[in-house]
Parts: sequence; C-alpha cells; structure tokens
Amino acid sequence: METNETSAKTEREKRAPLFQIRDASVVRGGKTILHVRDFSLDEGEHVALLGPNGAGKSTFIQLLTREVFPLWREEPPVRFRGQERPQLADIKRTLGIVSSTMHDQVRVHLPVIDIVTGGLFGTLGVPLRGDVSDQDRALAMDALDRLGIAELAPRDVMTLSTGQVRRVLVARELVRDPQVLIFDEPCTGLDPEGMYHVRKTMGTLAAEGRSVVLVTHYPEDIIPEIDRVLLIKDAEVFADGAKADLLTSEVMTDLFGVPLVVGESSGWYSLRGSY
Repeated sequence: METNETSAKTEREKRAPLFQIRDASVVRGGKTILHVRDFSLDEGEHVALLGPNGAGKSTFIQLLTREVFPLWREEPPVRFRGQERPQLADIKRTLGIVSSTMHDQVRVHLPVIDIVTGGLFGTLGVPLRGDVSDQDRALAMDALDRLGIAELAPRDVMTLSTGQVRRVLVARELVRDPQVLIFDEPCTGLDPEGMYHVRKTMGTLAAEGRSVVLVTHYPEDIIPEIDRVLLIKDAEVFADGAKADLLTSEVMTDLFGVPLVVGESSGWYSLRGSY
C-alpha cells in the first residue's frame, strides 16, 4: 500500500524536470573539461547541443547518462526526475542512445532482427544463453516497422548501407520503448540519402512524444521539431535558447571562430563559410 510520504515523493518527481544540472564541473587531470551553471530538460522536450570539436558536448551527455561524474558538492549537481541519487537502471530504462561510434561495433554477420532484438538484452544480437520469446521478436519487428525498414529484418546487417545500419541501431534502442532518444553525431559518415533518413527518423520519434536530444557540429542536423539549442564552447555553455535566435550568422561565427553564413528554409538551417 502506498504511504502518504511515497505518494508525495511520486508527485514531486512527476513535476520535476527530466534532467536538472546546477553548477556541475567535470575535471580531468586538473583541468575543467566542462562546467554547466544551470540546465534543465522537461519531459518530452527536445534540444540540440551544438559546438566545435572538443567543446564538451559528449561530456555533457555523459553527465546525463552518469558515465562521468561532476565534482562533489553538498547539493548534488545532477538530478534525474528530481532524484539526487537515482538508480542507474532507471536512467538506462529511460534513455536510448545512438551514435556513429556504435556503428563501429557492428562487425558481425547477423540478421537485422537479431540485432534489434538484442536491444532488449543489452547485447549485440540475441544472447547465446537466453530465452528469446516470440513477443521479443514481435517488439523488434514493430520497432523496424515504425521506422519504415521492416523489409530489412532478414538481411545480414553486414550487407546494409551505412545509413541503413544507423537506422537499425535506432530500432535497437527503440525496442525498449525509451522516453528519451539521444543522437550523438548521428549523421557522421553518411551520404545525403542516409542523412535524410536519419533526420526523418528523429522527426518520427519526436512526433511520438519522446524527448530527442541531438549532439552535432552542424545546424543541418537540427530537425524542425527541435526548437531549443544549447551552444557549447571552451567547456562552457555558450548560450541556451530558441534556434531562431541562436542560429544566426553572427552567433555561429562567434561559436566556431570563423566567418560563417546561416541560411534557413522551412525550419531547416544550413551553414556555409564566408570567404
């Protein structure tokens, strides 16, 4: 039976942001590689992290996933749904992560359906000793179907194009029904067709009400559904606001330190050098 104290705690967690960061510093070798003064992300909210290489974008994501920890403070700097010390298992259930580096791990001859089903077990492919049910495979087929790639299910993953594999990895995360999808440089190494489909996939997931968190170097990756942009430079949050205000030639030139020109069309932004 739920006590009044437990009920009150549940209500507080429902009202709290999905993630909240206050005065968090990540230090390596005596050097601060990221400092975040004030950040919060609400349930269902979308955000893009934009900035140059080495700025601290990946470290920011690792703060959320608890792969790295900030300096200790009496008031815990990172909270998850209002919790000061959440269970790692709760965070993992909530998050799905897709990155170009994950692609490098796909070096096995397995059918796509096995790759996606493995997402339920945290393995690349189905576990050797595990009870994989018809329901598990049905969930995997549903994830593939929702991304429009159900026909790839029987294919050897090693025979797919780079863009197809990237979408299969999204399905592998989607099979667990996460509330948040983190895309870390998802279009790296893709041709225009692959970029189109990955960006379309992000839009599909955003439309389902999931939070989409995008890490990228390029405004072109920021889908129209993402309105909020977090700019990171020199291990600090440079700016945080609406993309219409921040994706300008002046701001991008300041962010990347070279003359740049920003264009916009139907909610999509592009970036080119000014020589």
